Amino acid sequence: MDPQWDDMRIFLAVARAESLSEAGRRLRVDPATVGRRVARLEESLGAPLFAKSPQGYALTDAGQRLLTHAERAEQAMGAAVEEMQGSSNTLSGQIRIGAPDGCANFVLPQVCARIAQANPDLEIQILALPRVVNLSKREADLAITVSAPTAGRLSVQKITDYRLSLAAARSYLRTAPKLDSLADLPGQRIVGYIPDMIFDKELDYLADLGLETPHGASNSASVQFNMIRQGAGVGIVHDFALPFAPRMQRVLTEAFALTRSFYLVRHDDDRRLERMNRFATALVEGIRAEVQRLESEVA
Repeated sequence: MDPQWDDMRIFLAVARAESLSEAGRRLRVDPATVGRRVARLEESLGAPLFAKSPQGYALTDAGQRLLTHAERAEQAMGAAVEEMQGSSNTLSGQIRIGAPDGCANFVLPQVCARIAQANPDLEIQILALPRVVNLSKREADLAITVSAPTAGRLSVQKITDYRLSLAAARSYLRTAPKLDSLADLPGQRIVGYIPDMIFDKELDYLADLGLETPHGASNSASVQFNMIRQGAGVGIVHDFALPFAPRMQRVLTEAFALTRSFYLVRHDDDRRLERMNRFATALVEGIRAEVQRLESEVA
């Protein structure tokens, strides 16, 4: 029996989720049904596709070989649907963006709201994670990162630079020890990342200042921002986030500033899909404009 596309779709979901229950949740199918469909596909192909372990479902050698063909079939199906639907002035369907939580909280809501207003049939999902989004497992359709990946079949485009500064709440500064230079920082309460949970070297801000053990810490940039806003101490924040906290202010601006970059990362094969190209263009242009707008308010 030739495997049908629906079986391949279920195979892809299990391969990416490494779990029948998670694959079923994503597909909105009962996990038992997912298991039966996988077993049927394995029987039709005459080879085991997954090895089950306490860690979940891992692809066998046969499964790895099938994965390449299944992903190509998925891309072909997407391109065929797009071509049959014909060109349209608006986008539709669902698109999921993975992003670091600073960008996801302070930039993407405004950008995606404008894109959605222009495309009322488009469903945009924002996956905010304090870690790297796994595109190979289709956690998202595209991702925003702070480092350009160098491995995998990915398309990488620089979006924009953005600035970061030392900042504190005015309530903290009123009672804190003097803060006239970088030499005064060791005497301050410092807020930053949990050191062993920094998922990208570009986020290891405090190391450059010799402040590797913060007094208040989180794996989330947004949580750090709110800790600083509540007077927990001094920390490094995105300049584009500061307009959302009028009672916070930058400090030591002449002595310290950082510049980092956002990159748009996509599946390489998605460049063939006009729908994804149009959305990526709108997203990149929107992020550039929004970062510039927010940073100009601070400047």
